Amino acid sequence: MTRSIRNFLATHNLLAVSARQQEVAMNTEQALDTTLLVDLNTVLNYQALKNPNREELTGKEEADRLHDFGGKVVGALSFPRAQPQHFAFLLGYGLGEVATNPAGASGYRHTIRPRSGEVDVARSNPSFTAAMRFGRQVMKRRFASCFIDQIRMDFARDGWAKVTGTVKGSGKVVDNTQVEAVAAADNADHLTLSVNGVAGETAAERLSHVQAVQVLNPATQAWEEVAYLAVSGAVPGVIDITSPGGSGTLTTYRVYYVPGESGWMNLPPRVEEPPLKVSQLEVTLGGRWDGAAFNGGYQLATELRGITWTMKNNLTPESTPGAGGNYANRAFRTGREQSLKFDRDFRDFLLAQNLKDNDTLGVYLKATGPEFEPGVRYQVELIFPRVSVLATTVKVYQRRLSEEVEFAVLEDDTYGSVAAYVQNQVSSYAA
Repeated sequence: MTRSIRNFLATHNLLAVSARQQEVAMNTEQALDTTLLVDLNTVLNYQALKNPNREELTGKEEADRLHDFGGKVVGALSFPRAQPQHFAFLLGYGLGEVATNPAGASGYRHTIRPRSGEVDVARSNPSFTAAMRFGRQVMKRRFASCFIDQIRMDFARDGWAKVTGTVKGSGKVVDNTQVEAVAAADNADHLTLSVNGVAGETAAERLSHVQAVQVLNPATQAWEEVAYLAVSGAVPGVIDITSPGGSGTLTTYRVYYVPGESGWMNLPPRVEEPPLKVSQLEVTLGGRWDGAAFNGGYQLATELRGITWTMKNNLTPESTPGAGGNYANRAFRTGREQSLKFDRDFRDFLLAQNLKDNDTLGVYLKATGPEFEPGVRYQVELIFPRVSVLATTVKVYQRRLSEEVEFAVLEDDTYGSVAAYVQNQVSSYAA
């Protein structure tokens, strides 16, 4: 065959991260510890920054050169059936400050708050390392210094809790693929790699992990496809090919393959937790947070159809003098922003009155799952000590009046803008 076929079903994709331990420095990869159960459409992409020389005097009408300026990493981690660990991971890296204490005999309670200062001289927020397997056998890629720039949580009626995190990365990536130049005669019937073996336990797997073989035609100086037949399990690997039929002139072959895997390429297992249902969410509005308990207020229930919370760090990875590579060497946020929205029945004018009075109030959200030990549950809590109604819009929904309420999330002098508490059996996040 001149090109082998691989399983490229997206359901075979895997995504792993360093959830428990943050990177010690910018562009210093951390060990992967958790494979996440993300949405099927979740993909992290390397976004190359290429500059054609259109604005330079080339003596031609069109560009004749493409300059490589490195690149950045972009993507979103989406959890349509969000588990407590997904909230803890995104909040830990998105807000940036995590303290963990025991909860019961086997659990942990993670207190997550917005970071007020910088992590170090290069980062406002902690960064994590991520890796993706694309398809079953296409390739794997590791992404250094990924940051959670935005978070969106949705609690909509008749559904599961959903949470999504927008990722920005420095652009430092490494793949598990290899392109190797092999010197051999232009009528050779096999090629021997210099050092590596080819990944795969069986002959069929090894054959599929060789993705192309090309030969440089000595006469035309063009690269031509070469059929390959079998791949040995030896190290270095030997690839049987169909001879190009030359005269024996020494030339160069290019072999595109996946070498034997080691280190980060062996992705960690998943952590199994129950997803949280919207029906398990308790919402208290109007009370006050004293740092330990939420006092007063009233619970919203049948009148509430959905809640959305968004957070933006406005963080940008940048390359500065001394970066030393084709990727960013710093990432600072320019100022955190938050928004909280309620979709509810318009049964009373209380929130419209709050808008008129420009008053402040507290909001308490608590999503509770099953027990992981007697008396201790999987749990996610969000406390907004001080919010103010920013806008109310009255609409008609299914022949009844509804009200969309947008709150401005304000920073309290004592308790900050938001506090999150997550209970599960994972020992740390962004530590």
